[in-house]
Amino acid sequence: MAINKEQNKLNVPPLRFPEFHGEWEKCKLGELAVKVGSGSTPKGGNAVYTTSGHCFVRSQNVGMGHLILNDIAYIDELTHQKQKSTELRTNDVLLNITGASIGRTALATEEINGGNVNQHVCIIRTNGNVEPSFICDYIQTSKIQKYIQSLQTGGSREGLNFEQIRSFPINIPTVEEQVKIAKLLSLINERIATQSKLIEDLKKLKSAIIDYAINSLDTDFAKFSSLYEMAGEGGTPTTSNASFYDNGKIPFVKIDDLKKKYLTENKDFITELGLQKSSAWLVPTRSILFSNGATIGEITITTYPVCTKQGILGIVPKPNIDVEFLYYFMSSSYFRKAVSRIVTEGTMKTAYLKDINNIRCPIPKKEKQLDIAKMPSALNFKIDFEQSILKLFGSQKQYLLRQMFM
Repeated sequence: MAINKEQNKLNVPPLRFPEFHGEWEKCKLGELAVKVGSGSTPKGGNAVYTTSGHCFVRSQNVGMGHLILNDIAYIDELTHQKQKSTELRTNDVLLNITGASIGRTALATEEINGGNVNQHVCIIRTNGNVEPSFICDYIQTSKIQKYIQSLQTGGSREGLNFEQIRSFPINIPTVEEQVKIAKLLSLINERIATQSKLIEDLKKLKSAIIDYAINSLDTDFAKFSSLYEMAGEGGTPTTSNASFYDNGKIPFVKIDDLKKKYLTENKDFITELGLQKSSAWLVPTRSILFSNGATIGEITITTYPVCTKQGILGIVPKPNIDVEFLYYFMSSSYFRKAVSRIVTEGTMKTAYLKDINNIRCPIPKKEKQLDIAKMPSALNFKIDFEQSILKLFGSQKQYLLRQMFM
């Protein structure tokens, strides 16, 4: 590997294997693909999924550079035949084209060969002039990720169409150089996938400990509505009115912010007028934020006052309810299963507060709540440590993507 002295004069990257020379060729992704297209969700949705058969890849299965198959769905042969045109082949490039995970991309492996994708995942099947894994890595570069964001119109739901995907600007070297770059990056992709799997396994262990503690409770039941002093959903100002966000000082939380136990940072802010126009309220410190729309079940504890968009409940516990215990209880399979039974289908799946209020909850005295809340603490430390390692691998990969691609 060497710093490329040609970079100031030629169309070449800053960092390059020393045996390769000459300019990279400029083209569009569409010129390198024999297929760009997505699938569809079978009629009946989750009800038609099976425990075996053909893998059915959804957006949550496509990570940034690796597949996430811990919750892969399956469809039977009859459903597969109806979607034969979206049958996956090994080394297809998969790209998420809607929602919060837009731009995430991974390579199809033998494990999902012969499967299908839904409408949120695009299949990019390359021709013989380009290495598929090279394209998969190229899409992860900041250049293409920024290009994807530039194509969004600011509507309520982000999305890419196939013509936009074909327009991605790509620079390619010889196939031999593509392969060598891809092999190097595959090593760090594999390490990131392994680290991600370790973190997921630790989270599963934590969930098992929480479930055991909750299911073992021998105590009185109470309705969920009796556990809080105040609860309500947020709101979103008119997206076309940028003045609600300009120079805002009030932290504005979206569902993507509810990824960790504690809400410690957020990227968006709105003005006092935006807060009024959104019909939201300021959720105080040490409260629960719980997603009851779209991605139902995402949860965090606030560490500062925030307002939220619609689809997120703010819950202020009563003094006799420990917020840490309530966080773990609402993360348990007991509570999640109860919520899943009251979800209303519509334009968007929703678990309404009026229905959540009637969930019967086993709530012990506060001393016992505190004991239960302590149980996962060691695992939380371990998970945070492993996530910091994962972040370092991600930074290393981003450096290589910046330096080795045009």
